[in-house]
Amino acid sequence: MSSQAAPAVSALIEDSHSGLKYRVRAAEGDAPVARLLLLHGVGGNETNLIALGALVDPRVEILFVQGPLTLGPQQFAWFQVQFGPQGPSINAPQADQSRELLIRLIRGLATSMPPVIAGFSQGGILSASVGLTAPADVAGFAVLSGRILPEIAAKIAPREDLAKLSAFIGHGSFDDKLPVSWAERAAEWLTTLGVPHLAKHYPIGHGLSAEMADDFLQWLGQTVKLG
Repeated sequence: MSSQAAPAVSALIEDSHSGLKYRVRAAEGDAPVARLLLLHGVGGNETNLIALGALVDPRVEILFVQGPLTLGPQQFAWFQVQFGPQGPSINAPQADQSRELLIRLIRGLATSMPPVIAGFSQGGILSASVGLTAPADVAGFAVLSGRILPEIAAKIAPREDLAKLSAFIGHGSFDDKLPVSWAERAAEWLTTLGVPHLAKHYPIGHGLSAEMADDFLQWLGQTVKLG
């Protein structure tokens, strides 16, 4: 990603509805024109995506949310996961609890402006989980080097409620943590569900690239109609 000065963000705020903690980059102007939640990956923290946030239109308010699970000093997660020969094995109850906490956080913001929720790796997984199960609460979701959990299938909202969503999937073709096949499955699933989406692959591993960030920002601008 291109280098820009890191945006000024608040100290950690604890949300009274969910107990989740987050930092805010306030929007320029009298009121934000849109709101974006950015979620970090496993073992990271809420500051990891500040560089990405620096590229977002300054009229957008950004919440950098911290995962509720503490793994170590300044290391957090949304759920525990182990990687084996058959792929990732998750703690499904933890993943579902994090999904519910994020929905509570969003609903507690008390605004008629549904946010976009996006994240890297595990943060992208939770973004998809929130978007697909509570589509009325968000304008769209983005999965950056992540996947859609098969475990949420029974909780996915009705097709007619999903049609107004917008989704973005960005994934590295050489990802050795979550192979690109996960992104392909996600795109196929979204097509089946009738969710309008953009899916793109990049010549990188498990990470974010400048090109992925640019495509995400273009999609974000279209989704919230920045103009």
